[in-house]
Parts: sequence; structure tokens; C-alpha cells
Amino acid sequence: MSAPSVKAANHKELSDLAIINVHELVTMDSKYGLPRTGSNMNELGIINNGAVVVREDSIVFVGTMEEFNQKYSISEFPVIVNGEDKLVTPGLVDPHTHIIFDGSRENELQMKLSGMSYIDILNAGGGILKTVRATREASISKLVENGHDILNRMLEYGTTTVETKSGYGLTVEDEIKSLKTIKILDKEHPMDVVSTFLGAHAVPPEYTGSTNEYIDLIIREMLPIIKEQNLAQFCDVFCEKGIFSIEQTRKILLAAREHGMDIQIHIDEIVDTNGAQLAAELGALQTGHLLKSNEPGLHALADKRVVATLLPGTPFCLMLSKYAKARKMIDMEIPIAIATDLNPNCWTESMQMILALSCYKMNMTPAEALSAATINAAYAIRRHEDIGSIEVGKQADIVLFGVPTHEFLPYQFGVNHVLKVIKKGEIVVDFE
Repeated sequence: MSAPSVKAANHKELSDLAIINVHELVTMDSKYGLPRTGSNMNELGIINNGAVVVREDSIVFVGTMEEFNQKYSISEFPVIVNGEDKLVTPGLVDPHTHIIFDGSRENELQMKLSGMSYIDILNAGGGILKTVRATREASISKLVENGHDILNRMLEYGTTTVETKSGYGLTVEDEIKSLKTIKILDKEHPMDVVSTFLGAHAVPPEYTGSTNEYIDLIIREMLPIIKEQNLAQFCDVFCEKGIFSIEQTRKILLAAREHGMDIQIHIDEIVDTNGAQLAAELGALQTGHLLKSNEPGLHALADKRVVATLLPGTPFCLMLSKYAKARKMIDMEIPIAIATDLNPNCWTESMQMILALSCYKMNMTPAEALSAATINAAYAIRRHEDIGSIEVGKQADIVLFGVPTHEFLPYQFGVNHVLKVIKKGEIVVDFE
């Protein structure tokens, strides 16, 4: 297996392309609902011995090889991808990450091993605040360089669209710098990069004991600039005991909505703050974590069809024994997405690893996990009309895996199964 070549976003060599003889073609056909919930998360729209035709950046045919042969001749395609004994899926979508940062925190692994909690490390000057110090010192060019490196690895593991957040600046200047970095990455990199403002990620040290004053800064200065410069689609808040309360979170998010931003929230990661109820009340598009969410809150999410974006990499890195109750949430018909939560505390670019953790630690089936990593994840960032499934008219974001079935993806973990990644109709990663 040779090293891949990740192509730049402005490097276009689009040709008509056919993927043929696919052993298992996972289409995620939207007839099973958007987003998928309950038993429909196991319905992948599988076509055996399937084929896909791409013209320019769009999918124009999906069907069996018999149907393909009735309509096309293989000789008319400049590019042929052979899917014999292979799995083909939509490009993976990572709907919750924090890739805009500088520095690393590998020393905190030993602190965790000695029994220190997330809050203990934060109070000792580590955690988010350590990354804040490094990110404030970094130039925008350094943050762009870091982001390119991370996105390249994500793409090599089959992720074709990613949401990412600011939140390691925590000043007007540094939050805007972070959001501008995201815009540059979205323009320069083959992947689509969706921007979220997370100025309320932590209370910066200069505002210790004055959280409400910092919230006023977010509302009075940051949000108007973000709206004026069109820097973020979403606004997020880390709603957690000792960080931002329910009341403070509501205030920030209502102000963000007035500036035309969609809402998402970090909720109930460490303690139950009743964040799920707040997410339902505000009509958030997605929530993250939900390790401690109470049952009435979960019912409220189900009623409002708020996407629960589960992040099993985080409790894994925090060495926790309990994970989000995915099985219960699916039975309650809450829409489920999964994501890496890539950040300096949970540093993995591999959605394939998250698929495995979802099965082994949250009791999701391989089909449920794949639904959560494609069509539901696309829905969680309002991109489901363009990506997340292999259907005629959608953007041609497609992954060829060197395994025969979707069940194999989480079964053999800790390795990269990707052979090719197609982004907007172009082969941008090729391991073959």
C-alpha cells in the first residue's frame, strides 16, 4: 500500500468516473428518513454488485451492474474504479471537532493515569487553558498549517466533511483569528469545513470570577463581528458545572440566534446540568456528549428531533467507565450522530476508530454507527441535502474501503481500511 497524495482544493482534474462491480454499495437512501431514527438506523440502502456514475462533481447514476450495463458502456469512462470485493460508502462526516489550536498536551496522559480528573487538570492550569495560551501566541499562518495537517489525515481516513469550532482564543482578536483560519481551510483544502463559534468554551483567566462580564464581551463585541464578516454558521457553548450555567448558556445562544446563527450545545458531559432540556427548549440542531443526560431531557430531545452527537473518543481518553447511552437513545428514536471530538485532549483523526468505539463501548450495531457517521452527521450540520448519502443529484463524496462489508469496518479496528477517497467527483486520496 503506497502513501496517498492529498490534492489541494484548487487542483481539479474532473473526469467522468464510474465505480463498478461493488461488492457492497451503501447508499444511505433517504427514503428511510432524515435523519434516521430507531430501527431505520439499520437500513443502509445496500446494493450488492452495484455501480455509481459521477459526472463533474455530482452523482448521476446509482444502481446494480445489470442496470449500469443497460445504460452505459465502460469504455466511455476515462476513470474506472473497481469495487470488486470492496465496500463503498458515502464520505464520512465528522460533525463535532476542535481542530483550530496550537501546541499539545501529551503530559496530561500521565496526570490522568495518576487519577486526576478533567476539572482537576483544568484547575492546575492545564486542559483548555493551556491550549488557549499556545493558540493566542500562534499566528494565523501557523494555525492554517496545523489545520491542513489534521485535515489531510482526516481525509486519508475517509472523512470528507468536517465541522470545527473556535474556542481556544477567548479574546475578540483570537476568536476572530480562529474563525478566519476555518474560512481559509474551507477554501484551500479539498474537504468541506463547517465553521462554529465557541467563544464560550471556557472562562479565560483574565475573567476569573467575572464570567458574566466575559459573556457580555461575547454578546457585545464578538457576535456582531462574526455576523458582519460571515465567519460562522453555528454558535456553541460548553454548558457544564463550573463553566457556563444553563442561564448563561441560554443568554449566549439566544443572542447568537438574533445574529442569524444556528444553535448547538455541549451538554451533560461531566455532570447532569439539565442541558438536554435546554437544547430541546431552544430547538438546537445538535448537542454534544450527553454522558449524564437525564431521562426527561432525552425524551425532550426525541420530541424535538434534536440530534444527539455522541463522542465516544472523549470518555475513552478520559478513562471513564461509562459512555453515552446510545442504545437507550436509539430505542427512544432520538437522532444519533457520532464524531471524533478531535481536540488536544482527544486527538484522533479517525472516524473509523469512532465507528469501532461506538460498537464496542456504546452497543451500537455497525449499521447504526455508519448511519450516525454519514447521513445523520450530515443532518447535524445542515448538509444532508448535498452529502451523507450516495444518491442521484448529490455531491460525489464517496469512499472505497478495502473490506467486503460495512460490518468489517468496526470489526478490524486500529487500521486504515481506506483505498480511495473521492471528493466532489475527484479522487483526492489513493492508496492503491
